[in-house]
Amino acid sequence: MEEQTVHTGKKPRRLAGWVKMLIAVLVTLALSNGVWCLLLGRSGMAMVQTWILARFAFVDTAADLDQAMDAGLNSFVNGLGDRWSYYLNEERYQQTTARRANNYVGVGITIDYSREEGLLVREVTEDGPADKAGVLVGDVIIAADGVSLAGEVREKGADYIKGEAGTQVVLTLLGEDGSTRDATCTRATLHNPSADGKLLEGNVGYVKLDNFYSGSADSFKKEVDALVEQGAESLIVDVRSDPGGYVTELEKILDYLLPEGPVFTHKARWWVESVYQSDADCIDLPMVAIVNTDTYSAAELLAAQLRESVDAPIVGELTSGKGYSQVTFPLVNGGGVGLSTATYCTGSGHSLIGEGIVPDVELSLNEGAVIGGENDNQLQASIDLLTK
Repeated sequence: MEEQTVHTGKKPRRLAGWVKMLIAVLVTLALSNGVWCLLLGRSGMAMVQTWILARFAFVDTAADLDQAMDAGLNSFVNGLGDRWSYYLNEERYQQTTARRANNYVGVGITIDYSREEGLLVREVTEDGPADKAGVLVGDVIIAADGVSLAGEVREKGADYIKGEAGTQVVLTLLGEDGSTRDATCTRATLHNPSADGKLLEGNVGYVKLDNFYSGSADSFKKEVDALVEQGAESLIVDVRSDPGGYVTELEKILDYLLPEGPVFTHKARWWVESVYQSDADCIDLPMVAIVNTDTYSAAELLAAQLRESVDAPIVGELTSGKGYSQVTFPLVNGGGVGLSTATYCTGSGHSLIGEGIVPDVELSLNEGAVIGGENDNQLQASIDLLTK
């Protein structure tokens, strides 16, 4: 609706409004000249103009310009037409940064909901807050800060245990001997290992790699080395539902696993193409990779390169077909923008864009099965490839 002027016989006092309008016009004119125009171009200048006009001329002074800018930046990035680029507001940027550091704030326990009385403690992180407070595997957490976690409440029990680093939570524990006790845990920032391994029947080593974020290569190497020491004669690398991560972590894992040769090709917009080489040291074991539709980025490339370098068969589902790498740039508003800045391929130069990985054994996970669990038919198919 357009604004209508009503004549009352009095001169409306609009001096303040005209001052704001004048400021907006002057600032816009200043920005439209010189280096700013060259740097931003007409479209970029239009974005700046719009913000200035909204700041000084928009009638609703209570409007949340930060929220509007978040929406605008998100739409702008989506408008690039690249499904892999993204905008993060300040809160999401901080959360993403912490997640990619493979850190979390907590007390250092893994729980399940199988007990009606509360939360069953399955694992306790060594030297973590819960370990220091005397929490044991097999304990049942029946209350947190006096709030009962029995019955349906236990489904939200983790929310009662979470909190900021440095704060405390009192856990009431039901021991395996039937006794109850309290344990006061001081929440802390803990490192979350990216890899978890176990030795299966037939001396098959199995490693599930959750991501390629900070420390993932060291975590992966630690698990594989332990399996080799235990007598593993073959290796399954499981990258199902792995979102990928950092190129540097991928390179370390490729070099660790594979024999001498090209293992990764990378080309950024303004750089020459780089081909990364693995040295002669490697894990000299038969290998199989497991993938699914949620295997992305570095995880997808790892599986493809295992097949290319050592003929490792791949089990699972057709993968996503990602071939762009992103850089997340921090923004002055506290958020961040992740932009696809380079393409990548296997060592031989094969791109996965638009085609993904077609597994050697195409197989969907059984309904109700848990990845790595007893009913995991994709894992069993991988074991069969290595033992029959």
